[in-house]
Amino acid sequence: MADQANNEELLQLGIQSAKRGDKEAARNLLRQVWQRDRRNERAMMWLAKLGRNKKERREWLERVLAINPENETARSTLKNIAHNSAAQENRTLLLVGGVVVVMFVIVIAVVIVIALAG
Repeated sequence: MADQANNEELLQLGIQSAKRGDKEAARNLLRQVWQRDRRNERAMMWLAKLGRNKKERREWLERVLAINPENETARSTLKNIAHNSAAQENRTLLLVGGVVVVMFVIVIAVVIVIALAG
């Protein structure tokens, strides 16, 4: 019981640190909670929020879903990460496609100018 209380205290300290903006301290405290209790969804959800990148956030959310497939917040957050990644890839492809079209038009224009000048 004392260990559970200690874990709850660590969890609360981690959440408070995160809310204050001290992400590194929050990560350390929340990881301690998770190392003591690998099924602590709240710690994992906060670690997902504090992930350094999409990959890390995704890993924490997948751990939550492995423990509790019914966790709607984890599921919807994962879906949003996937959607945002796909949208970013689409924007990049669109930009590259636009650049290729512009370059093609310039090459055709140069070929026409050279043909007319010669």
